[in-house]
Amino acid sequence: MKATIWHNPRCSKSRETLALLESAGADVTIVEYLKTPPSAEILTTLFERAGVTPRQGLRKDAPAAARVSDEAAIMAMAADPAMIERPLVETDKGVRLCRPPERVHEIL
Repeated sequence: MKATIWHNPRCSKSRETLALLESAGADVTIVEYLKTPPSAEILTTLFERAGVTPRQGLRKDAPAAARVSDEAAIMAMAADPAMIERPLVETDKGVRLCRPPERVHEIL
């Protein structure tokens, strides 16, 4: 199975999710989103496929996270990818925001 993880190697949840993918034998493409930020269009598609709103995909500690519109959340994350909650994992079966990391099993 192929999987793409939108990964931050400094994040323990992201590292745990990557380890779960690797132990499941997934062919993993790693996108370090802080180095290669996703566009607003990619973020919109990922969140739609994950069944979460853009505001749910915004880091909870991001300034004004609870007060922004979905469109403003997407634009903020596209401009500053550190605001994206992580990790996001995409497979042919869907997309999950893997917090907790075990959520990745839903799409393997």
